[in-house]
Amino acid sequence: MVLPPGVYRADHVGSFLRPKAVHDAREAVAHEKSTMTELRKVEDEAIADVVSKQLENGLLSVTDGEFRRAYFHIDFLQHLDGIERKGQTGMIRPYGFSPPVLSVTGKLGHPKPIQVDDYKFLQETITKLGSNATPKVCIPSPTMVHFRGGRASIDIEAYPDLDVFFDDLARVYQEELASLYEAGARFVQLDDTNLAYLCDPNMRAEAEKERNEDVSALPKKYAALINAAISKRPADMKIGIHLCRGNYRSKWFASGGYDPVAEVLFKDLNVDAYFLEYDDARSGDFGPLKYLPPNKVVVLGLMSSKKRELDDKEHIIKRLKQAAEIAPQGLDQLCLSHQCGFSSTVEGNDLTEDEQWAKIRLEVEIAKEVWGEDLSK
Repeated sequence: MVLPPGVYRADHVGSFLRPKAVHDAREAVAHEKSTMTELRKVEDEAIADVVSKQLENGLLSVTDGEFRRAYFHIDFLQHLDGIERKGQTGMIRPYGFSPPVLSVTGKLGHPKPIQVDDYKFLQETITKLGSNATPKVCIPSPTMVHFRGGRASIDIEAYPDLDVFFDDLARVYQEELASLYEAGARFVQLDDTNLAYLCDPNMRAEAEKERNEDVSALPKKYAALINAAISKRPADMKIGIHLCRGNYRSKWFASGGYDPVAEVLFKDLNVDAYFLEYDDARSGDFGPLKYLPPNKVVVLGLMSSKKRELDDKEHIIKRLKQAAEIAPQGLDQLCLSHQCGFSSTVEGNDLTEDEQWAKIRLEVEIAKEVWGEDLSK
C-alpha cells in the first residue's frame, strides 16, 4: 500500500529535548528578567537547529520539537475562549508539583489561529535548508478538554447540555485546522492520552467512581468528537493520532493493552495514521492490529524515548515481523518510531541530546533495513 503523505517508515511523535538556552530563557521570563519577545527569539534559534538535526539524522517528517511549549496540551488549549488554566502558572514548575488543570468556564471560541505562526516559521526553516521534508504540526486531541475533569470541570451555566459542549469543541478544532490548511499545513497529529488511559483498568475504575463516566461508552463518544473535529478538512490534509500512556521525565502513568478501544480506534476513527505505544509489555500484544482497515497505517512505537540505552536492533526487527503477522497487509501497513516524544513537558526525559539523536539514527537504520532506502514508500 502507499503510505499517507506525511507518514514515513522511520517516523517520530514530535517533541525533542529542549536545549539549555531555551530552559534559561524560560526561567528568565518566569522571574520577570526577560520578555516573551526575547524568549521567542531564543526559541527561533533553537528550532532552526533542531530542524537541521532532524534532517541530518534522517527524518523526513519534521517538527519544531514543541520548543515553544511547557506542556504538550495546555499551551495550546489555553488559547481557546472559554478555557481557563488553573493551578500552578509559572513557566517552569518545580518538580513534584501537579501540572495545571483546564476548566471550561464559558462558551468555547476560537478567537484567532493558535498554531499558524509556529507552523509558518517551521515551514520557512525547512525551506531555507533546501529540504522538501514534511512539516508536521502536533496539537492536543480535543478529548483533552473533557476526560481529566469530566462534567465537573465544565461550567453548568455555559453548557447545561454536554452535547452542545462537544459540538462547540469540534467547531473550534475545525476552525483551527482550516487556518492551518490555509497556511499550508498538510499533516496534523492529534496527541491523545485519554483513549490510552481507557485501556488501563485502574483509570477506567477511577473515571467511573470519581467522575461518574460510562467508560464503555466513552471511546465511541470520543471517536465521534474527533471525527467531527476533523470532518471539514480537505482531502489532502492528513491526520494522525498518537495514543500516549504518559511521558513525564521518563515516567509513565497508564498500562493495559488496546483491546478495550481497538475496534472503535480502528473501525470508527476517521484518521489516516495511528502512532501507538508498543515499547514494553504495558501496551499488551499486537492482537488489536487485526482490526486495522486496509487503507490505514500504524506507526509502531516499539523503541523507547524514556531510557538512555539504545534499543536492541534485532529485537526491534523481530517485533516488527511479529506485528506484521497480525496486520492485515503485513509490513506494508507498519512504520517505526519511539513510543512517544523525548520531551512531552519542558523538563524532558532522562537522557542527553546526543543519546536522543543516536536513538533516531538507529531507528532510521532499522527502517531502511526492513523497508528499503526509500522511507516514504
